[in-house]
Amino acid sequence: MNDGRLAVGQGRLDIPPPKSSLAAYPAADSPRFLVFVDTEEEFDWRAPISRDAHSTHHVRAIPRLQEMFDAQGISPTYLVDQPIVESDAALAILRPILDRGGCAIGAQLHPWVSPPFDEALTTANSFAGNLPSALERAKITGLTQSIAERFGRHPSIYRAGRYGIGPNSAAILEDLSYRLDVSVRAGFDYANEGGPDFTGFTPEPFWAGPSGRLLALPLTTAYVGALRRFGSGLNRLALRQGHVRGLLARTGLFTRVPLTPEGVSAAEAKEAIRVLAGEGLRIFSLSFHSPSLEPGHTQYVRDAADLKVFYRWWDEVIALFHKLAIAPCGGEDFVDIMANGRPKAP
Repeated sequence: MNDGRLAVGQGRLDIPPPKSSLAAYPAADSPRFLVFVDTEEEFDWRAPISRDAHSTHHVRAIPRLQEMFDAQGISPTYLVDQPIVESDAALAILRPILDRGGCAIGAQLHPWVSPPFDEALTTANSFAGNLPSALERAKITGLTQSIAERFGRHPSIYRAGRYGIGPNSAAILEDLSYRLDVSVRAGFDYANEGGPDFTGFTPEPFWAGPSGRLLALPLTTAYVGALRRFGSGLNRLALRQGHVRGLLARTGLFTRVPLTPEGVSAAEAKEAIRVLAGEGLRIFSLSFHSPSLEPGHTQYVRDAADLKVFYRWWDEVIALFHKLAIAPCGGEDFVDIMANGRPKAP
């Protein structure tokens, strides 16, 4: 068991990988897109972090989402956290979908609602990678065991809530037999809250962990506009200087576009996909939060009109993927596809 911090170049998830760690996607395989759903409790994102009981009423909206995905041949990965795992209603909806092969169930760690509760409730501690290694391990282990008991199988895909991976995360995930981490949000920076800085990451998958056998797939972010060739450097400047970011976006010279229906229009997402496909990207990772499936729980879906926009977003984006011959792929299938290019164990 490895509880030690990994040094730079030793497979960490929280620092950009060296080029030698990038994962080679098989040339003979078609481009793919994957969908991950942060399946979590409802809570006020603007309020201080709390361990108090949170509701999960929105899970009743999952069947409609799944029906849409089924019709399009999409097998999403539901990344469930502790309140969802403990919800009988969520289990009654998700377990049958899993059992018939319509989805994968992965783990999402919200440390503030995942035992053991040995840390103070602070913003910094909401990023699990900031916790002592033993406590981060205990929380991930407990969530993993709960998922295995409730869903009947060990999860192999992991996301840290708030994208909060740290220097110990890769070693812990390897030890717990995880195969895929989807915690990196390329192009985003949470350092001002005590979290990780992902501005140096690209959307390309890479190998991580002490033995280099943990696959990491960043959430896809594109830089669009006439100045996109300046990429991460201009993004860092825009993040530091809000007025610069606004000017660049208003003039269309440079915009950062994550592939999510939350806060990103269908037009923006489609332009990002076209740009990335034109630049040769062959793996696209999309994500959103499950409470957005029901109006009133997130700022992105406030009412019935917003919900219509949400589903129309998927119609348009999926249609573009089909037009570009970019096929859907499940998370576990993706790991199997990449396994042939995985480095040999030392």
